This record gives sequence, C-alpha cells and structure tokens, in this order.
Amino acid sequence: MKDKGLGNPLQRQGVQNTIAAIIAIFIGMAVGLIVLLFTDVSRAGEGMLAILTGGVSDLKNLGQVLYYATPLIMTGLSVGFAKKTGLFNIGASGQYMMGAFAAVYVGVKWTFLPAGLHCLAAILAACLFGAVWGILPGVLKAWRGINEVITCIMMNYIAMSMSNQLIRSFIYDRAKNQSFRPAATAELPKLGFDKIFVVEGGTPSSVNAGILVAILLAVVVWIILEKTRMGYELKACGFNKDAAKYAGISEKRNIVQAMVISGALAGIGGGLNYLAGAGTGIMVSDTLAQQGFDGIAVALLGMSNPIAIIFTGILMAYLTVGGLAMQSFGFVSQVITIITSVIVYFAAFILFFSQIIAKLAKGKERSNANAESPPPADLGKGGEGV
Repeated sequence: MKDKGLGNPLQRQGVQNTIAAIIAIFIGMAVGLIVLLFTDVSRAGEGMLAILTGGVSDLKNLGQVLYYATPLIMTGLSVGFAKKTGLFNIGASGQYMMGAFAAVYVGVKWTFLPAGLHCLAAILAACLFGAVWGILPGVLKAWRGINEVITCIMMNYIAMSMSNQLIRSFIYDRAKNQSFRPAATAELPKLGFDKIFVVEGGTPSSVNAGILVAILLAVVVWIILEKTRMGYELKACGFNKDAAKYAGISEKRNIVQAMVISGALAGIGGGLNYLAGAGTGIMVSDTLAQQGFDGIAVALLGMSNPIAIIFTGILMAYLTVGGLAMQSFGFVSQVITIITSVIVYFAAFILFFSQIIAKLAKGKERSNANAESPPPADLGKGGEGV
C-alpha cells in the first residue's frame, strides 16, 4: 500500500517542527496580549496590532527589520551550528562582543586601507577574534571533559570586561562613553537599500549589505553540514561520539573545530552590526550583548537548521520593530521583551511538541492502516479450513 502522506521521514519531521515552532510563537503572542490587557485594556488591541504590523507599516520599518535581523541570524547560526555537532554554545554573546571590538578597532585604526579592503579586513578581524574566543571552551571540552556551558558562561563575562578595557585603551570616545565610530571606508556598502527602504521626506533605514552576507553564510553553513565530509563528521560526533570514534573520526578535533567555527560566526555577527554605519560605537557597559542570547531563541525556533534560522532571525527582528511601534500607544518596551522571553521559553519545548504531533500522526496512520487491511480469513466451523 502506498503512503498517501509525507512518506519521507525528513519531510515529515520538517512539517512537525514547523507546526511546533508556530505553536511556541502563538503562545508567546497570546501571553503578550494578556500583558497588554492588564496594562491598558482600552488600547491593548491597538498595541497588539502595532506589534503584528509595525515591521511592514512602511518601507523604512521593513528595512529596519532586515537590519536588526543581520546579527540575530549570525548568532543563531553560531548556536545552531554548535547544536548540530552536539554542543551548546551559550558563549555567542562573548564571541559577538570580541568580534565587534575587533571590527571597530580595524575600522577606526586601519584607515590606510582603501574602502572595499578596509571593510573586508574589519570583517575578517571580527571572524578571527570570535573564532579565538571559541577555542578555549572547545579545548577544555575535548581534552578535559569540562562542560562547554560552564566555560562559555565564564568566557562571556571575561569578554565583557576585556572588551571594555580594550575600548578604553585604544578607541575610547570619552564624551560618549563608547568606542569611536568606524571610518566611512570600513562601513558596509548600502547597495542601494537606502534608496529602497525609505519613506518620502524621511531618513532611510540602516539596512545594508550585511543582511546579504548573513544569508550567504547561512547557505554556506548548510552546505558544510549537509554536503561535505567535514559536516558529516561533525554531526556524527554530535549524534554518537562512541560510534564516530569507532568509525575513525577524531572526536577531540571535531569538538574544537565546531567551537571555532561557531565562535567565528558570532564574531562576524558583531562585526556586521557595528560596521552598519548606524551612527553608534560600542557602549562601555557592564552588560552582556543581548544579540548573543537572542541567537539561542533563533536557533531553537529554527531547530538549528541554517536555512530556517534566516526566517526565525527575521521573525525576532520583526517583533523588535513591532515593539518600537507599540510604544506610540503608551506601552513600555518591556512588553516585547516578555513576548520574546515567552517564545524562547516555549521554544525549549519544541521537541516535546514535535513528539506529540509525531505520535498523533503515527496513531492516525495506524488507524487508517487497520481500517484498510482485509479482515482475517473465516476459519469456518469445526476447524474447517485449517
């Protein structure tokens, strides 16, 4: 009998994961609406409508969605790549901060480089610093068996303090308590986006070539994981390290390699964010970069699939822009933080939701199979037909 449904297990799993992610998002939005109702019942509907439509209310806001999505896609790729290889990179925040510092430092100091080369050098510096920041957790995990979550958390705080000190020492703007802005030659090209994503008579959005870089890197990461030997070995170690070791795959090498690549992706995210020409430098502050933790939500919602992470990164950015629009109705910005946090919380249960959906689907298939199968042969009376 032919399977009338999704016969391919991977296709079926993809549909189940998509449904589960939608459930998590729906719950988050429902909780957000409840908070708005308790805050101001008379304007709750307008506030929720602003969240849902703010990102597409005009071309400038749509451009801002893509601008905010750029670092989220990169940190989501960082967390997702590590997760595919059996690691939980909670250190994307620190790797992001170190990459941001490296990019801004090169952008401020290396003004002797021509425009195109200057921007490329800044991005490569961000990639290098992020990768270096991922090495130590990988080495400690590979050779000493130390849980990468613990070392990544410590590395986050070290990165925060170190980046503050490096900024004060080399590129500090005392008047603004932040780093100097990168030179114009180091900024990412606009590629005409400033002419597209703009409202008449207003300032253009901050979107630039960074969104294309993020999408391109997501595709590259997908190719590495799904179409190369290196990706196969990395995933094999993540699925079953003992079986991978038996097959001759070096577990230690792949752990370090995975953390280095993961750190490089987060570092590039920091570089792309601060080379956008949005008019700000890196603030000297005792807070961790939120983009690194938002990347966890992006990766969870995307089930660590690099292509899905593109869309979940845009979704999280869309909520951010919608939250800004919501403030015009008198609601505080923390409401969008609550919505995002609830989505993150329930995203952790996506696998649980997927398993329930899978069981329901299997139960339905079993019922259909039983209904279509022929009844047992009639053995007749007195043992006839035996």
